[in-house]
Amino acid sequence: MVGSAVGILGGTFDPVHLGHLAIAEEVQKKLQLDEVLFMPAGQPWLKGQREITPAEHRLEMVMLATASTPRFEVSTLELERPGSTYTVDTMAQMRASLNRTTDLFFIVGFDSLADLPRWKEPDRLVKLCRVAAVRRPGHTELDVDGIDAAVPGFRKSLVVVDAPLLDISASDIRKRVADGLPITDMVPEAVARYIAENDLYR
Repeated sequence: MVGSAVGILGGTFDPVHLGHLAIAEEVQKKLQLDEVLFMPAGQPWLKGQREITPAEHRLEMVMLATASTPRFEVSTLELERPGSTYTVDTMAQMRASLNRTTDLFFIVGFDSLADLPRWKEPDRLVKLCRVAAVRRPGHTELDVDGIDAAVPGFRKSLVVVDAPLLDISASDIRKRVADGLPITDMVPEAVARYIAENDLYR
């Protein structure tokens, strides 16, 4: 595909929710991406303290959530890689598999991006792809100067996309399910049904 543009939205997706979908849709439209790949993480190194729901459940929920949106696809790249998951390795693998003229955008929230200097090889990461940054509830400012000083090239790769600030978090959803409260306005209907049928987060 010549001159195409692909967005990568990674995450534990434990579970995937309407906030993820709203961000992906907004970035896809504003950057005119040909597709957005939802990429469930294997074992993210920054979340090593919390037990994560088995990959097959997280993958199935993402597939259910994205099934009806034509420009949304699901990638199992990180689930297939053993050991800890690092964004730079994923982007290098994606870059190698794409046409050289394809623009690659890594979609990430301001909250996660604040930690970029702590990531593995962040300076290499910002050369491999553009960084499509989205504001998150409670995280509407980004220290671009500070990050660029720590990660040379960051500012050049950065594109800020205004997306809906839906105050939904996966941890809130898990807690609500554990407390027997409804989550119908937080996740797609098919995902809520899957959580109930598989007795997740109880």
